[in-house]
Formats: sequence, C-alpha cells, structure tokens
Amino acid sequence: MSEALKNKVAEVLNEPGCATNTAKADGARKKGCTKQLTPGAAAGGCAFDGAMITLQPITDVAHLVHAPLACWGNGWDNRSAASSGSDLYRKGFTTDLSELDIVMGHGEKKLFRAIHEVIKEQSPAAVFVYATCVTSLVGDDIEVVCKAAAEKWGTPVIPVNVPGFVGSKNLGNKLGGEALLDHVIGTIEPETTTPYDINIIGDFNLSGELWQVKPLLDKLGIRILGSISGDARYRQVAQMHRAKATMLVCSQALVNVARKIQERWGVPYFEGSFYGIADTSEALRKICGLLVEQGADVELLSRCEALIAEEEAKVWAALEPLRPRVAGKRVLLYTGGHKTWSVVAALQELGMEVVGTSMRKATQNDRARVVEIMGDANHMYENMAPREMYDMLRDAGADVLLSGGRSQFVALKARMPWVDVNQEKHEPYAGYMGMVDLVRAIDRSVNNPIWADLREPAPWDVPLTGGAVLPAPSGACPVTHVSAPMGRAPTLVPQTPSSPEVQTPQAAANPLEGLANSATDFEDC
Repeated sequence: MSEALKNKVAEVLNEPGCATNTAKADGARKKGCTKQLTPGAAAGGCAFDGAMITLQPITDVAHLVHAPLACWGNGWDNRSAASSGSDLYRKGFTTDLSELDIVMGHGEKKLFRAIHEVIKEQSPAAVFVYATCVTSLVGDDIEVVCKAAAEKWGTPVIPVNVPGFVGSKNLGNKLGGEALLDHVIGTIEPETTTPYDINIIGDFNLSGELWQVKPLLDKLGIRILGSISGDARYRQVAQMHRAKATMLVCSQALVNVARKIQERWGVPYFEGSFYGIADTSEALRKICGLLVEQGADVELLSRCEALIAEEEAKVWAALEPLRPRVAGKRVLLYTGGHKTWSVVAALQELGMEVVGTSMRKATQNDRARVVEIMGDANHMYENMAPREMYDMLRDAGADVLLSGGRSQFVALKARMPWVDVNQEKHEPYAGYMGMVDLVRAIDRSVNNPIWADLREPAPWDVPLTGGAVLPAPSGACPVTHVSAPMGRAPTLVPQTPSSPEVQTPQAAANPLEGLANSATDFEDC
C-alpha cells in the first residue's frame, strides 16, 4: 500500500462527523477506527466493491477496472440502480491483465490504451479507473496514467485508488467518496443556480426509489442539483458545491463527503430518511427549513406543510384496506445502516410489532434512534449467525423476516415468509407511495395460503388412524368382474392346470395369473 493511500485511509477512519468516533476519548479518537483485519473480513464485500457501489450509479461515466479478468469482467448491469438516461454505467470495462502483462510490467501501457479505446468507442462524460489488489501490489501508478490520458484526449479520467485489500466494503464507500472530493466536486460551475438547489448523498436510486421522492420535491419547486449517486450525471456531481443544502441518507457510508462539502463550500447538511410516512414528512420539513435558512422564501414552509397534509391523506386512504391484513404481525428486521430505524418506524406506523432489528453498519445516532423508537435496546442485535436467526424466528414467533437476499433461505427453512428490503430488491419502497408498495409486499407474503399448507405435517407423517378411511369394497371388480363377499376384496387364486397338455394359449397369456392381493386393497384386483 502506498504512503498516500495509507494516509487517506487513516484520515477517513478518523472521521469527525462520525458519531461513533466522536464518542471516544481523545486518545482513542486519534487512532481512528482502524483495527487489524481478520480472515474473512471482506467476505461481505471488499473496499473495491464498496467504491463501485458508491460510484457506479453515475450513469454517463465509463467505469474501467484495471485488473485481471477474474476480478471484474466485461459484464452488464449492477445492483438495480436505475437510470432515466444513459445506460453506459451498466457496461463493465476491464483491462484484462494477463500473467505476461504483470510479469513484464505492461500494466500501465495497457491501461493507457484501454482508456483511449473506451473514450473513442463510448464517448463518456468521464472515465473512472479503479485500482485493484493485483495492480496495486505490482505498483501500477493509475494516477499518473489517468492524468496523462486526460491531458491527451480532453476527457476527465478519474483515478479511484481503492484496492480490495485496504479493508471492508464500508471503507470502500468512503474512499470512493474521497475520489469525488479530490477530482470531481467543484470542477464544473452550474449554468444557473436557485435558492432551492439541494444535494442528496447516499441514495442510489435502487429500483427507482429516488423517482418516488423527486415528484414531491418538484411540487415544492426544489431542484436536485447534485446527487451521489442515484440517477446522477457526471456534471451533477461536479457542481454539487453550489447547492444550498444537502440531505445525507446514509451517514455510515458517506458522512465524510457531506462534512467536507460543508467545510469547503458552506453547504449545510442533515441526515434523514425517505422510508415511512413520518420520516418522509420530517425529511421534507428539514429540507425546506435549511433552504429557508440559506435564503429561500419563507413561504416555502407553508407550501411544504400543505403538501405533507395532502400526501399523508392520500397514503392513509390507500393503506386503509391493507392495514387490517398486516396489523399485529410480528416482524424480524435484518438489514443495516439507516434502515435499522427508518423501516422500524414505518412498520410501527402500520400497527406491526418489530421483535428485533439488526445493528449492522449502524452509527451511534442510528442506535439512539432505535432506542427512541422501540423504547429500549433489548431488540437490537449485532451480526446474527444463520442458526441464531433461525432460532430467533422460531422463538420470537415472528410472522415475517425483512432482510436481504442472503437471509431468505433461513426464513424459508424456518417456514416463515420473507420480504426483500435490501439493495437487491425489485420494488421501490421510498416516499409516501413506497410505503403502500411495502405493505402490499408484506401482505402478499404473510397472507399467502401456501404457508398454512407448508406448516401442516406431510401426508406420510400423519398416522393412518388419523386419516380418512376408505369404504369397504363391495360389488364386483371392474376388471375381472369377480364378486367379493361384503367387506372383503375378491381374492385371486392362481390357476394350476392339471397337466401341461391341456394348457391353452389364452390361459398362458392371462395377465392375472400368479397374482394375489390383500383383503384391504380393492384396486389390486
């Protein structure tokens, strides 16, 4: 690891805006949050993966990974971040380094040629070049190559020096944000500015969730000037420094970006959530409040309250027929970040009981919010092993598990319904109407009749005495027309010829010859 990268990692880990770090004593704070990585620490995603999660949703950028093919191929798509424009971000580009390239030191030359090819063929707004474990270990200087390529072809080429071995996915999120601060934000001035320009940081427009919120902002005359990085364009990111306020959706990932934008350009920020009715309303109030403090017309506050009243009335009317179907249901929530509390509040609004919520990737502020919403810390859990989650579902009598895709099979094994609320989901749940979609998904899962059948004993596990009894056979067999005494099946007796000479061909071909049946199996006749 280069000295510059070591210093950057130390700076990010010692984040003044992080509630976890600021709660420490002075001596511990100077050490930051750094700790020795343990084997398997990056199993849930390495730092490179975290940087890609943060930056890849910028839609008109070509994302070029400098690595062997096994690290990142020329693939397609990402984790459901949606775009209203270019789909260039969905294409995977790689330098495809071979063993010969690495041994002979051809990596930097191959990267330079790859940048030229991408610019020539795709005409992107910018090229983001990602370092990986192999290229960092062999010492390829991607920053020098990116600078030379940008000067030669006139397209911004941004180095993202976040190799996977640096640390966890969460650290990669922060380092990806640092790349934007160092090379992108503040490099382009917007054509026009208004007192109603905002940034949204930490929302990635998964399944189009940002589009459920943007119409609300449009009604208030508020413009999303910059975004990291849901449905964002390179130009939007570059001009974020001219916004009047910033909403931070996930502080655990990108609080460093919001804090430095505030320090460098005076753009205030707050942390909020668009999950749940009350939280959506509160987020709108805080946005409007910050804008008024920054010079917007005070009349914006009254328009905001009118919009909130109108939208809340609509959503409660839409939820009215669904609430009785989910009220009283017990939910186990296993997710992370701001959703540890925002989804809890949303579920409680609908009369559901949350029996537990995970604290993965949660800050001290997130924990405090959970205690505030749930009353105590008894329902908070750290990382749960699958067996513990299975026992929790059984012992707590939960009716449904809300989690990411990796936990769905635990729920299925426990014969419990499951709803995907993590980044891989295919339905948007943000904003007012997103709450209606979430309740419909829970209703479809919890009240599906398959669960009652699944929890019933298998037919072969039911004692015969407890099952239905067939009536005793009567009359003649429909095949042989042999009559039977009442209550008994006809008995077939093998025919024994008196001598071989008298055996007829018809008798030899008799398909019933040699057969016998029990007295209780009428169909065997």
